[in-house]
Amino acid sequence: MGMGLGERLRITLFGESHGKCVGVLIEGVPPGTEIDNQKLAEDIERRRPGRKGLSTRKELDKCEILSGVHEGKATGWPILLLTMNSDVKSSDYSFLPDQPRPGHADMVEYVRSSGVNDPRGGGSQSARLTFGIVAAGSQVRSMLEKIGWKCTAHLLKVGNISAKQLFELDREKKLNQDSNMGRLNCRDVEAAETMSNYLEEIRMSKDTIGSVVELLIEGLPIGVGEPWFDGLEPSLARGLMAIPGARAVEFSHGTKSSLMRGSEHNDVWLAGKKSPFLKGSDEGFADGALGGRSTGAPMNVKIHFKPPSSIPREQFTLHLPSNEVRSLKVGGRHDPVLGPRAVPVVEAVAMLILADLGIIGEYIK
Repeated sequence: MGMGLGERLRITLFGESHGKCVGVLIEGVPPGTEIDNQKLAEDIERRRPGRKGLSTRKELDKCEILSGVHEGKATGWPILLLTMNSDVKSSDYSFLPDQPRPGHADMVEYVRSSGVNDPRGGGSQSARLTFGIVAAGSQVRSMLEKIGWKCTAHLLKVGNISAKQLFELDREKKLNQDSNMGRLNCRDVEAAETMSNYLEEIRMSKDTIGSVVELLIEGLPIGVGEPWFDGLEPSLARGLMAIPGARAVEFSHGTKSSLMRGSEHNDVWLAGKKSPFLKGSDEGFADGALGGRSTGAPMNVKIHFKPPSSIPREQFTLHLPSNEVRSLKVGGRHDPVLGPRAVPVVEAVAMLILADLGIIGEYIK
């Protein structure tokens, strides 16, 4: 089963939403890499459920490092990280597998496994497993910072409400997790307030809403990446589209590119003090990657997430024992929007892919 990501630096996720634990095995972290436990805790906190207006599942998410780290540094051997599930309510899923939820993988998994899958909370396909992605990403942060590579993400859109883009905002400020900016992982104070009020309306209407997360990658020199299918954009797109609920990934101008003329879209190479650089348009940065390799310009990526599929409104779906379509109201504890808790996951996926490409290209040793 495909639960792994990466080539030279590889992660493998494990666990189930309502099983004993979830976690990740990380292979290929160079010996001597510093592991910052405080930053690990902060990264996990940004993804953790139980915050106001989001999922009320109250997991402690205390990360245990079981191997591969000694006295704050990676030993070069596999690193095993996990957290125990402590707040499961499997009775919320008593209607499964008889009545697969609309918008979920319940039916697909039931048919694939001939009915022997774990359906509780989505099993191994649950967003609960993104804990392992965030924990793994935190392990490679220091090796990227050492060479000046940085990944920053924030909540850009909820429905039609848009925040400012990251290049317009303070990207260094640590967000207060009790504020609207902190709990929504949005760096635009005014937009965070508007989004918060709107999400309360969505929640009260017993519905959910789509969202967009913006990712900004900075500090890459010219040439990071591999040709064709292992290029910078294809590698990022593969990892980002694997995040539960992701429906589209845009690079640079994204879908607007199909409406532009070449004279509008092309960036100009100029002479720089250390190396050539691309001059972008007035709307933002130049293309961060061309031909699968970095251009030296900041790389702007937008990840679009669908509205969460579990809604307390009445829906209709097939009842397998009777072969009839029947009504279903999904209870349990679910997020009204995916973007806020997806922000640290997006950052982590990007860091893991950049670390892998950095090791392959010998930028990281």
